[in-house]
Amino acid sequence: MAGAPDLFVVCKKCGSEVSPYITECPYCGTRLRKRAPKIDRGSGEAQPAEPRRRMPRPTLGPLRSGEIPGLRVDPIGKPRATIALLALSLVGYLVLSFVEPVDVALSDLGGEQWRLLTASFTYVDVWYQLPVLLAVGIYGWRLELRHGALLVIALFLAAGVGGNAVAAAVEPDPFVLGAPGAALGLLTAWALPDLLRARRGEEHDGDLLGTLVLALVLGLLPLATEEASAVAELVGLGVGAVVGALLLRTEANR
Repeated sequence: MAGAPDLFVVCKKCGSEVSPYITECPYCGTRLRKRAPKIDRGSGEAQPAEPRRRMPRPTLGPLRSGEIPGLRVDPIGKPRATIALLALSLVGYLVLSFVEPVDVALSDLGGEQWRLLTASFTYVDVWYQLPVLLAVGIYGWRLELRHGALLVIALFLAAGVGGNAVAAAVEPDPFVLGAPGAALGLLTAWALPDLLRARRGEEHDGDLLGTLVLALVLGLLPLATEEASAVAELVGLGVGAVVGALLLRTEANR
């Protein structure tokens, strides 16, 4: 065939038959040509290797409604409402460096209604503040990521501020600071659905043992500090239980 390369060439020095695609004789080292001949790509003798195709990187699209019941945002996202509540509580602790606790505490439900808020964000003792803010941070964060910021704010107001208001109304000589009712309310609202699932033998993702330990610490606060109200904690516990039951029913109907 015209243009087809020879099957072999003969070395002029040693007479060996060698490949036509080399420049030196492998037997005697004699130079056969200056450069190797070009390979005909269309002859089929040397096909180029196909480039490796890169596999596309898997990507996750936005979550559709109903894919993961109750989950609305990234589980490591920023719970802005919970962060704001913690920040206000820390500011309230610093405020006591400039004012007396009696000036911001809730002692009755008289004309100074602003004390309902100032008392809920003020702590005189770091050992009283630590377990309360720990519970607010953990369970407020989890509730906000699953159900939204409005639920956390409403629950804090109902269980925390509302619990303090009930304590000021029914206790004979109230002196209320902090929001242990809010801490117990948020904890109960988060833990109750998982507790009911565990009793039915269903799968759950909550740490019920750790939650129980923190709940016991919060429940003993009224014995450790006079600013923590047992009445406010009972109100917060009740509000959290109602909200937790409603959340479990809402998730079951999805």
